[in-house]
Amino acid sequence: MTNAAQSLITQTDAAIAAAAADAAPMPILIAPHAVLRRKTREVKPEDMAEIRRILPSMFSAMYEAPGIGLAAPQVGLGLRFALVDLGEKEAREPIIMINPQVIAESETLAAREEGCLSLPNQYAEVTRPEKVRVQWRSVDGELIEREVDDLMATCMQHEIDHLEGVLFVDHLSTLRRNMILRRLAKEQKQKR
Repeated sequence: MTNAAQSLITQTDAAIAAAAADAAPMPILIAPHAVLRRKTREVKPEDMAEIRRILPSMFSAMYEAPGIGLAAPQVGLGLRFALVDLGEKEAREPIIMINPQVIAESETLAAREEGCLSLPNQYAEVTRPEKVRVQWRSVDGELIEREVDDLMATCMQHEIDHLEGVLFVDHLSTLRRNMILRRLAKEQKQKR
């Protein structure tokens, strides 16, 4: 992909993310909501008008939470797309991934503490491939392929997991996963 093409995509993603300032945030589903466990279906061209319409509200929800990633199932949508933005408020770096997939991963693993907007206030160290090559389509349909590492690799893998109905706690031991889910249920019950 040329630098000009990457720049255009970034501008498009940035323009959509900037519209979040004027959009009402979508509600984020909390585990154990059933939608979070369903595998999503691939986005088709006829889905794009609706996706473009709701993207500002998704970015709004992610930024308000605050979070660095949000997948369609987390707002109740069974479509294969997700958002990532590791930038600070003053310097956003939004990425919209349509039909993303990991196409290569390093043998080297890295452990990093993860959290999730659908499991608020719950964190655990998760081991994942240190580097991954991810492929997705832009909102304009262009095929993008990027090798990422560190926090970006973790974030993209985490969001792609959501599209498969997988939560970060599924990478933990059964005991640790159950402890986190019980604690989350208790906290949610106390909020009601």
